[in-house]
Amino acid sequence: MLSEKLYKAINDQINAELWSAYLYLSMSMDCEAKGYKGIANWFFVQFQEEQDHARIFMNYLNSRDAKVELLPIAEVAVQWDSVLDMFKDTLAHEKKVTAMINNIAAIANEDRDYASINRITWFIDEQVEEEESARDMIAAFESVEGNKYGMYMLDKELAARVYTAPSPLAAE
Repeated sequence: MLSEKLYKAINDQINAELWSAYLYLSMSMDCEAKGYKGIANWFFVQFQEEQDHARIFMNYLNSRDAKVELLPIAEVAVQWDSVLDMFKDTLAHEKKVTAMINNIAAIANEDRDYASINRITWFIDEQVEEEESARDMIAAFESVEGNKYGMYMLDKELAARVYTAPSPLAAE
């Protein structure tokens, strides 16, 4: 059985993952409106991943006989001045998510809840990847700032990104 503190942190994380999905969908739509179909695709894949992260946590709570409580999704921004600003916001947001995941890990450790520790370890690794990806995108877009051909090429490259279901869902 999950402690009340751990249950609340995981349920809050579910809602945060859904907010993240909404944020990335908004970024995708803003890119689409600005004609950056490849970058829109990159953010749409992020949207799909965040939905799956929420689902992994929902499945976990269900497996522990705990009720998932979905809350209203708070408003997100709908427009950014530049693609670079989107990726800077992405990195800042992913750092907040990392802090939330680390908090869940700390609570699970305090509780000596080894099943929860095992589940959260995947998310810890995932957050390292998410932050690295955002930093890589920032570096890429900083390198082509003001270069229309460079932006065109990056947009085309990001159009090739394909969604892959995360391993915890594939295993279930």
